[in-house]
Amino acid sequence: MEQFVITIKSETGLHARPASQLVKKAATFSSHIKIEKEGKEADAKRLLGVMALNVKNGESIKVTVEGSDEKEAVLAIKEILEAY
Repeated sequence: MEQFVITIKSETGLHARPASQLVKKAATFSSHIKIEKEGKEADAKRLLGVMALNVKNGESIKVTVEGSDEKEAVLAIKEILEAY
């Protein structure tokens, strides 16, 4: 299992476009990818779940990745989240 915490720097937070790109990228991995914010969790492969977290600019989220391709998934997810 791999975990990391990241602060969202996008002025609009984790809105539709980055959330959609995150979900698309997460779906390419067999690992289970979970996003957590303030005790609420969402499956990173489900757009509505990710958007329901309502992640805003300056807020931190914890990402947990567990599975056979977790190292690759962590790198890809970090790349997407850091781009916004």
